[in-house]
Amino acid sequence: MTISRRSLFRTAPIALALIAVPSTRNALITGSGPGNDARTVASTATGTTADPIPAQPPMPAAVPTGIGPRWAAEIPAETTQLLLVAGEHPDNDRATASLWTRGPSGWHTQGGQPARNGRLGWTHDHHEGDLRSPIGVFTLTDAGGLRPDPGTRLSYDRSDDFAIDGIGFAGEPLAGTFDHVIAIDYNRVRGTSPLDPTRPRGDRFGGSIWLHIDHGGPTHGCVTLPAEALPELLRALDPAAHPVVVMGDAPTLALGGPAS
Repeated sequence: MTISRRSLFRTAPIALALIAVPSTRNALITGSGPGNDARTVASTATGTTADPIPAQPPMPAAVPTGIGPRWAAEIPAETTQLLLVAGEHPDNDRATASLWTRGPSGWHTQGGQPARNGRLGWTHDHHEGDLRSPIGVFTLTDAGGLRPDPGTRLSYDRSDDFAIDGIGFAGEPLAGTFDHVIAIDYNRVRGTSPLDPTRPRGDRFGGSIWLHIDHGGPTHGCVTLPAEALPELLRALDPAAHPVVVMGDAPTLALGGPAS
């Protein structure tokens, strides 16, 4: 099934986020075709015309689908917005990103977007230059970019220092990649510009891991989203919801992974 990229990161009331899925019984009763008209079926069985059975919404998830107990335990209790980035394979650079919102009845999502990650995949022990994206649960507090603030509620640093040129691993141009970015709070100081070079754990553990615009190839460790998705995500994220990103390869996220 093809999912439109438009508005997948839009924040919506919980009732509107639910997708009505007809039950099997309802589908049978309202089936059409020669000899299987809904009214004919109902009349044959009971002598009266039955009203259609109302479609039932899917059950909300207690934890976003794909997140195992190990990582679910790291999601802050106050978090009600979560970006899930699930990689295809531990050594693959392709993933799917989906924004989840938690309401009184559980977690809901409206769909996913294609994403890219580190060239060599994912790691529990990220180091500078390893070409892998770090696995874990990280807060999202600060943003910025070469272009003006698109309307985010996060702290946003508009700066010419986000300008970039050159080519990526696949020979693709990198210009515009940092038009909008969201800093992933891995080895950085929260409340500062994504450009802040401070790395509390030390330089050898790498840093400047961002969500930024896709350039058509893998990254050094960042996660990329389509160009139209980044501004939309920026507008959707709400600091009051204590947003986090849960990221890693799907098998590791689902199974829980090592404790360290």
